[in-house]
Amino acid sequence: MEIKFEENKNRSAAYVDGKEIGESTFSVSDSFWIIDHTEVDTEYEKQGIGRKLVDKIVEEARKKDIKLMATCPFALKLFNTDPQYKDVLNK
Repeated sequence: MEIKFEENKNRSAAYVDGKEIGESTFSVSDSFWIIDHTEVDTEYEKQGIGRKLVDKIVEEARKKDIKLMATCPFALKLFNTDPQYKDVLNK
């Protein structure tokens, strides 16, 4: 499996043998990104792929010194329960 950050599409995407199996998308505002959707194909659920997709966006946001918010319930739960994301959250 490969997780790619596709900035031109405002997303991270997961691929298995070239087939897209999931994505996490974000909207861009003036000063931060908003993760608005995360989805993984049913046959690949419960393997931690959703978290890897969100983490790829977080990694890129940190590199660019951009803060994040989430409207996506999955990303919002991660942000609210895991302290490793505190540094990148828009307050």
